[in-house]
Amino acid sequence: MTTTEIFETLWKEYTQRTPSAQKIKDLFTEKGNKIINDHVAFRTFDDPRVNIEVLAKPFLAAGYVECGDYTFVAKKLYAKHFEHATDKTLPRVFISQLKVAEFSSELQAEVKKMIDSISESELNSGELVFKGRLWEQPSFNVYEKLQAETEYAAWLYVNGFCSNHFTVDVNELDTFSSLQEVNLFLKENGFKMNTSGGEIKGTPEEFLEQSSVLADRIPIAFKEVTKEITSCYYEFAYRHVMKNGALFSGFIAGSADKIFESTDMK
Repeated sequence: MTTTEIFETLWKEYTQRTPSAQKIKDLFTEKGNKIINDHVAFRTFDDPRVNIEVLAKPFLAAGYVECGDYTFVAKKLYAKHFEHATDKTLPRVFISQLKVAEFSSELQAEVKKMIDSISESELNSGELVFKGRLWEQPSFNVYEKLQAETEYAAWLYVNGFCSNHFTVDVNELDTFSSLQEVNLFLKENGFKMNTSGGEIKGTPEEFLEQSSVLADRIPIAFKEVTKEITSCYYEFAYRHVMKNGALFSGFIAGSADKIFESTDMK
């Protein structure tokens, strides 16, 4: 797949489960802005059948290269980010994975059961990142048990492999000059911000400021009952110029840690 096909496919699926993202994009466009994606993020488990390297396959095949890695001690996550080797206008890709062995034997068993149920053809397709949930209809009882240990695993159990969020490159907006202005615009239009760790995560001194709206909630038909559960969210990033004159291109683990909480059910 070409990079255009990859991101068009991902955006189409993402906006189906995140209708607020299309509404926000339209609001910015109506004000005369062209939307450029800073990065797209994904979640997975560290099982070698579905880990970061597996989800990254279509991006690597399209010319992306690994550019950084990150550890989230409290949330028991590891992540990598990728950038296109030659076309720096393309979105960065951020993929995180849960360190399953650091959780209870019950959670480990549930994750293994999920992945064991995926067919070999799907696992080997090289397109797992587009596939969504590949296991049976979820149980609300299992969801609640996973949620008690880690929101991340519970979210994956329901949503499967998909874009967790797209991110507006605030630097490229024509009618906004700061993340503060963007946040005010979003709130004026009725969107609720993720305030964990502050409405803006990161500082100019760290060269990256980020914010996000809270994830949409969509009805999920569990085996026992239908409940509204968090799906995905839209993020906004403003990058600052470093001392060498270049824009900062990486990520700040402490900020990303709080951005993850955009999907929390609390």
